[in-house]
Parts: sequence; C-alpha cells; structure tokens
Amino acid sequence: MNIAIISLGCPKNQVDADVFCHALLKEGHTTVADPAEADVIIVNTCGFIESAKAEAIENILMACQYKQQNPDLKVIVTGCLAERYKQQIVQEIPEVDAVIGIGSNAAIPAIVARVCAAGAGQVESYGPKSDMPLGGARVISTPRHYAYLKIAEGCNNRCHYCAIPLIRGPLRSRPIEDCVAEARWLAGEGVRELILVAQDPTAYGEDWGKPGAVCELLDRLQQIDGIRWIRILYAYPERISDAFIAAMVRNTKVVPYLDLPIQHCDDAVLKAMNRRGGRADIEDAIARLRAAIPGITLRTTLIAGFPGETEEQYAELCDFVKTMRFDRLGCFAYSAEENTVAAKMDGQLDEETKQRRADHIMELQAEVSADREKEKVGQTLECICDGVDDETGMYLLRSKADCPEIDGNVLTPADTLLETGAFYNVTITDADTYDLYGYVEEKLED
Repeated sequence: MNIAIISLGCPKNQVDADVFCHALLKEGHTTVADPAEADVIIVNTCGFIESAKAEAIENILMACQYKQQNPDLKVIVTGCLAERYKQQIVQEIPEVDAVIGIGSNAAIPAIVARVCAAGAGQVESYGPKSDMPLGGARVISTPRHYAYLKIAEGCNNRCHYCAIPLIRGPLRSRPIEDCVAEARWLAGEGVRELILVAQDPTAYGEDWGKPGAVCELLDRLQQIDGIRWIRILYAYPERISDAFIAAMVRNTKVVPYLDLPIQHCDDAVLKAMNRRGGRADIEDAIARLRAAIPGITLRTTLIAGFPGETEEQYAELCDFVKTMRFDRLGCFAYSAEENTVAAKMDGQLDEETKQRRADHIMELQAEVSADREKEKVGQTLECICDGVDDETGMYLLRSKADCPEIDGNVLTPADTLLETGAFYNVTITDADTYDLYGYVEEKLED
C-alpha cells in the first residue's frame, strides 16, 4: 500500500510516528508525501489543548475528503486525540476506517491489513497505555543532521491544567542502554544534533527509584562519536539540582540551552496549578543556571488567564517577564481541558480576557527578545546549517541558542556554498526580534 502519514503536535508524537512508519515499511508498504497518492492515510493526532484538537480534527476531515476521488481510500486515526476522544471520533466522523489508541500503535501494520480487507467495517483498537512502545526501530523524519531521542513517556506531575497523564499515563523511563543504543544508531545515520525529549526529562529515572538518572544518561551520550550537540528540551525548575547543572557543564556536547516550562510566577497561582515550588524556587534555579553556565539560553512557557488569576497576579507575571529577561518565551491563553482539575475550578475567565493577557505578554517578550538578539551583533557563533530558505534564498543556520522548529535562525547570504548539516563560525552583523543575520567566517572541522 501507499501510505501517507500526517503527524501533528510535539516531537514526542513525531518519534512515535517514526517507529510505526518503520514497521509499515518493514511490511512492504511505501510512504508517500501527497495524500492524494495514498491508499491509506494515517493521522497521528495531538490532543493537548483546544487549538491542537481543532488542528487534528481539521486534518482528519481533510483526509476523509480524499475519499471523494478515491472511494477505496482508508483513513486511520491514532495519537493523543484518538486516545482521549475514542468514541466521539467513531460516532461523529463515521468516514474514519480505524481509531487506534496509543497502546495499539505497535499493531498498526496489522490494523492496516485489517481495514484494507473486504468488508472490514470500522476498526477500533485500544491497548493499555503501558503497551505504548518507548522506543524501537524507526525512520528519521527530520533532516538527517538532527533528530529527537525520546527518553521517557507519560508524566507523574499531575499539574491541574494538564491532560497529558490522562492521555499518556504515568511516567515510564526508557532504559539507559536502550537510549544510548538508539543515539549511537542515529549518529551512524549522520545525526549531529541530538535533542532529548520527554514530558519532563528531569524526572527521568524516578519511576525506577533513581531520580537524577538523566545525569548518567548525559555522561553516556557524551561519549558517542559523531554527535556534536546534545540539547535537552524541558527541565522543571524544582528538579534542576546542582548535580544536573554539573552534568550539563562537564558534558561539553550539551549545549547551553534549557527550556523551563514554569507556567506562572505567582505563588498562589502556582499552588492552584499544583506546581511544585514557588517563585523563589524558580528564581533560584535560574540564578544557579546563569551562574554556572554563563551565556546559557533560557526558554520558558507561560499560561495567562488561569482560573482565578487576578489583575494583580497578571501584572506580577508581566513584571516577571520584563525583569527575568528570558531569551525565548511563549505564552498561551489558558485552555480548560476536559476531566482536568482546573476545568472544574471557580473563577474561569472569559476567552477575550485570557487571549488579551497572553497577547500582551508576548508583546512584552518581543521587546526583551529584540534586545537579547541585538546583544549578539558583533559576536561570532558556532552554527549548524539547515539548508536554504525558499522564501529569501538565504542559508538558514542555527546557533546553540536555537532549537529547530521552535526558535529563530541565523541567516547568511547564499553567495558561498554551504553544506547542510555542517558546522560554521558565523559573525553576526544584524538582528531583528527573533532572527540573526551574518556572514560565514569558516567551516568547522568535525
């Protein structure tokens, strides 16, 4: 069969798709980029917040529309939305041929065969969340020079606004040897930048009774030939121990970059969110990181308009954004997710207020970001080349401060031929709010 895979949401979801894509190829199927050429379309959905759910439904409906020109086409839905809203999808989108929970991902090749059999009818398969593969043979769907390494599944934090534990289940850390083996394979395939992902990488190993195991993992990954950069996505402030910081420092391949999803700064709001620690803990973690790793790039995520958030608490958050001067920051209007504690709280704010607050915080951050980027003018930065930008015709590179698909770029003229996936020293000559501009000084040796 020709199979089109549409994967939405986070990098963890993309890794899941990479695993079942490999299983499909092993069965003799072929993947196609254009859904119009497909015999089967698999939509790997996100169901985290309202906007992600809307995008997932839009893509499911789009996939079903291809049945008008190809009545034999089969549409399979998996991922977080399928896990969370099984019956709603079955009942409200009858054109879907199969709905698969995340615990049945390993059975996708068999389910493809089943839905393509004559008279199969609509197929449902919902295995236990614990059956969700933590790893396994996979394809690399990112550009070959960087890849995501999923080190854990699920979460035990139980933040009151978050549906992830309901969807993905409790924390399950992947064995260190398994992570290292995949990282070695990725390096052998040409990956130069390894990006560690999990819902909370700093919790890695806690389910084995071994908190801080991420430090040992970093020590092991440091030794892999071919990997030049190791990037950690997400680190919860209360788990940023001195040992974790020391592991970042001693493992020189670990780039000075960290995403701290703090969500808010007001102690009362943080308590209502069921976050561990308060503002003092957040500020302490940031101070220790900045002291130990000069020039570290810190990114964060905030929620505006959480139930009960007062104008005073919101004003405190605005001041916090201006004073802490995060290098990167995203702010989202609070989304009331079904079956979460926060969705049932008193003090729900109207959508206009929530969005206005989120938009204003992003305006404040734009000023901070512009200043932070201007500070880099005149510096020479080590960068990795991602290729040519089709719109501008310039080369797109990234410094250690830039995570792919999330942060900005370093743009250089295309008058000198650069190699995708190679590293270069780039002198910065100009900056805007999120991107840098410069010229290549030299190619760096491996």
